[in-house]
Order: sequence, then C-alpha cells, then structure tokens
Amino acid sequence: MKKLMLVLTAAGLVQVCFADEPRATKAEAEAMVKKGVATLKSSDKEKVYSDISAKNGPFTVRDLYLVVYRMDGTVLAHGANTKMIGKNLIDLKDIDGKAFVKERVDLAAKNASFWQKYKFVNPESKKIEPKQMYCERLEDTIVCGGIYE
Repeated sequence: MKKLMLVLTAAGLVQVCFADEPRATKAEAEAMVKKGVATLKSSDKEKVYSDISAKNGPFTVRDLYLVVYRMDGTVLAHGANTKMIGKNLIDLKDIDGKAFVKERVDLAAKNASFWQKYKFVNPESKKIEPKQMYCERLEDTIVCGGIYE
C-alpha cells in the first residue's frame, strides 16, 4: 500500500507540475524521472518499460519523455523512438562528437542522480538542440528524462 501511495503521489506531482508551456522544465523532468523510478520499483518492470515506450503514454508529455538504459548503454525503454530499444548506444555521439551515452553510464556509476548536457534531435521541432538530461540510477539501470534549452 505504501508503494502504491508513493506512485500515486509521484503521478499527481507530475500532473500538477505540467503547465501549458511549450517546453518541459527542469522541475518537470525531475518529477517525471522520479515517477518512472517509483513505478519501476513497485510494478512489473517489463510492463513499465512498455508504458515508457508507448507513444503518448503516461511517461511522455510534450517534448519530455523517459529513456531507460542498462549500465552497459543498452536501451530498455525509449519514449520517443522505439527503434532504439535493445540497441547498445554506448558509442553514440552528438553533433559535437560527445559520447553522451558513455558519459551518462560513467556518471551513473559514480552518482545516484545527475544532470548532463549534450545536443540531440528534439522530437517536436525535429531540429538538433542543446539538451539537458536528468538521470537517476536504479539498480543496474539509468532512468533519464530531459529538457531542450
């Protein structure tokens, strides 16, 4: 019951946080990641991965979506591009040559939570934009949600 209350509280916080702004905020990204982590802790992981990856699902709002990686860089769930699921992206680089997935894995090995900067295609604008990703380590996974600047 305690876990259910935690999930419902996190879900409520996420809904309250989302205003009618066109872009997600840092607070919204953190709330969404916390919602994902809480749900993963209290529910069947495979079902949650499916929910995270669902188009217009409970873990996608405007330009904010979750991505879950194993600690080796393999994608377990992706809210914007299901073609990435099952792929190891450890060597993926942004337009500036930054190996951002490797950096993310390295940061997760040392930190329970962190923010990271890189450049990525915004699914709303279809343009490469500066992005900040908030991530939390959960067991042998990394749960992330980002904002476009």
